[in-house]
Amino acid sequence: MFSLQAPGEVDAAVKQIGKNITGVQGDVSNLADLDRLYGKVKEQKGSIDILFANAGLGELASLETITQAHFEKTFNVNVKGLLFTVQKALPLFHDGGSIVLNASTAGSKAADGFSVYGATKAAVRSFTRSWAAELKHRKIRVNAISPGPIDTPGLRGFVGGLAQSELQ
Repeated sequence: MFSLQAPGEVDAAVKQIGKNITGVQGDVSNLADLDRLYGKVKEQKGSIDILFANAGLGELASLETITQAHFEKTFNVNVKGLLFTVQKALPLFHDGGSIVLNASTAGSKAADGFSVYGATKAAVRSFTRSWAAELKHRKIRVNAISPGPIDTPGLRGFVGGLAQSELQ
């Protein structure tokens, strides 16, 4: 488990999951953090069979209010972070393994204020198709899932005052 969450939250998640898990706090947009993560994976497990890459953060911003900082923060985590999460895992990956990328229905369905987030999730779908072709010689499957909104504390913080019906 690799998470941007506070150390206490990572520790609580590890405790809740129980056996056979190691928590590593880091930022997927920070390549040194990813190197640290995969160093720990190599040390403790030696290799990877399955990778589920779920890099996702977003903030509402209409076209008129999008700032460079908003754009860079969202793309750094959701696109750059996901790309390098997968790339840096490849040296540890077994041929015949599986990579699952977490996209979103936001990548194909428009919603007010979600254009930057939606663009990042469309990039994830594009990565899926390209990487499936690139990794076929290693028999590594690359798939994406595109869930819709799920009522979680993270989603409630993400959408603020939007009604659930506006997200469907």
